[in-house]
Amino acid sequence: MKKTIRPPIRTISGLSSGPRSPLYFIESIVEPLVLVFFMWGIFIYFEDRIPISIFFTSILLFSVTFPSGAKIRLGFWKMVRDVIFQWVLLAGMVLIFARITGYITLYTPEIVYAWLIGTPIAQILALTALKVFSPFFITLQGPTKNAVIIGLNEQGLAVANNLLADEYSRVSVLGFFEDRAPDRAPQDHGFEILGALTDIPAYCKNHQIHTIYIALPMSSHPRILKLLDDLKDTTASIYFVPDIFVTDLIQGRVSDVNGIPVVSVCETPFTGVDGLIKRTADILFSLFVLILISPILIAVALGVKLTSPGPIIFKQRRYGLDGQEILVYKFRSMTVTEDGGTVTQATRNDQRITPLGAFLRKSSLDELPQFINVLQGRMSVVGPRPHAVAHNEEYRKLIKGYMVRHKVKPGITGWAQVNGFRGETDTLEKMEQRVHYDLEYLRNWSPRLDMLIVAKTAWLTIVGQDGAY
Repeated sequence: MKKTIRPPIRTISGLSSGPRSPLYFIESIVEPLVLVFFMWGIFIYFEDRIPISIFFTSILLFSVTFPSGAKIRLGFWKMVRDVIFQWVLLAGMVLIFARITGYITLYTPEIVYAWLIGTPIAQILALTALKVFSPFFITLQGPTKNAVIIGLNEQGLAVANNLLADEYSRVSVLGFFEDRAPDRAPQDHGFEILGALTDIPAYCKNHQIHTIYIALPMSSHPRILKLLDDLKDTTASIYFVPDIFVTDLIQGRVSDVNGIPVVSVCETPFTGVDGLIKRTADILFSLFVLILISPILIAVALGVKLTSPGPIIFKQRRYGLDGQEILVYKFRSMTVTEDGGTVTQATRNDQRITPLGAFLRKSSLDELPQFINVLQGRMSVVGPRPHAVAHNEEYRKLIKGYMVRHKVKPGITGWAQVNGFRGETDTLEKMEQRVHYDLEYLRNWSPRLDMLIVAKTAWLTIVGQDGAY
């Protein structure tokens, strides 16, 4: 079954009341601020100072956690669950790094325990307070605004239903204006038809309309221009809802080119600061892992060399960022090293897999040399798994949007792999499902999602996972 983890349009918060809403901004920043101030408070309490290392650590944690997800619309226990789960992931990575580097010895156990236990409690209390006082913040937005929607279609109904479902929205949808006959428009939508497009100016004059959403298809360009001209005699705010927003967007967002507004339809999530965060995390994490597992790398290399003839490292051409060919490293697990126009996927009981190779593939130890690829900048720790060039050329012809997964660097692990699509893809449907999860990752990337995937990968490596052979 396909999963959707977030809406396709990138927003700072789950609140649909808009970025200018006071509650919108407060919700996005409250958890990161509590994290920072609680850390500072602990050190002021225990040491009467904020060490410079803690100051920079808190700033880094703020950048990773801001903006936070929407939690105040959840029930109390679901909110607690989400806070604790995210805190376990974040604090776990910080503790591992501090232990490896020796920084943890600089602080007393009392400080560490107070930080570990107190931070999530403080965040839960802050979110609970925000939930209690949210009606007050909503009133800061002013009285309820009346809105009408022009165009009874998919995108128009999506806007109306989202506004209706948002308990924090101060917008009341009065109804739709539509030129089509009732039998040609969607049925059983539950909204009132207020009239035809020619009735809009008069209706706005006779009713207090604050907002107009135009959801006409882009093919109606002349009608839209005429409508905008007719609406110049109203004081309503007017928003255009282009029908591209109901298509399969990858990192859809609004931007501008020297003042000319443009809409992103397909874009990488790793631009600007997000790209810097992603690359910094890749370098630090891969360095940490390579140092930690260096004895394992040596042991596996010796095992591969002594148990079967052939090279220790298997190099294969794969597609990387923007579809450019890269060399990906793996410990050799087969008696062959295919890298031509035809590459046969490994299957269950595949005779080409060596006895040691079967263990390496099942435990994912054969993938460990790819942390070197991460340091080289060819791969990322988390991203869509790279496929052999021959497989790319085959599936790009069969699966719509297949090559979009190459808008980011391939990863050692990915959203598809932790959702059960690891190993052989012996049917087109399996590959379609893998691509579906890869594109979900591109739409919804965040540092927290990367941490979740790393944590799930570690857990699945310990308990084992079907499909790896």
